[in-house]
Amino acid sequence: MLYYVHDPMCSWCYAFVPVWENVCYALKSTVLIRTVLGGLAPDTEAPMPADIRSRIKNTWKIITNAVPGAEFNHDFWALCTPRRSTYPACRAVISAREQGVDFEPKMIAAIQSAYYREARNPSLPETLIDLAGEIGLDTKCFKATLAGEKCENTLQEEIRHTMTLGVRGFPTLMLIKNNVAMHIQHDYNNAEVTCRRITEGLETLEL
Repeated sequence: MLYYVHDPMCSWCYAFVPVWENVCYALKSTVLIRTVLGGLAPDTEAPMPADIRSRIKNTWKIITNAVPGAEFNHDFWALCTPRRSTYPACRAVISAREQGVDFEPKMIAAIQSAYYREARNPSLPETLIDLAGEIGLDTKCFKATLAGEKCENTLQEEIRHTMTLGVRGFPTLMLIKNNVAMHIQHDYNNAEVTCRRITEGLETLEL
């Protein structure tokens, strides 16, 4: 089993998307892949502290230089009141999944596009509900699921699983076989390198 641990509002996860999509396509018949939400930042209605805001702004600049093709709309910082809160976006992914597994990647992509390219705030429920409608979800059902206890329980279960895997950052790739875990170092710019490391990991775990 290959676990991909992520958060839809993690900027490095966003930068990894093109490589990850190619990895999934290349290895879909080789290894079972499971996506797990790590939950980067818990619920809060407080504005993001200035020091964290500055750090994330700088991270966006670092990613732009490190991962060609990763685009960020820096107008977000002027147009929105950011919160250090990604759990709502995580719940949105779970709520989308409830209406069909094909909606999960669509919601992740919608959240990332809204946040990084369109200067919209996915920490706000109203933004997430709008995104649900835009990707074809039943917004009434989505809204109810988003605020429901089952959705919260699912998120907390996935966060606990992330901790059990020993994950310390996002995105993370973990191979699990026969109760043995192996961290796979991914390459943000090269799917072939990442695939080779996964394949070599599988061979090692079979020894």
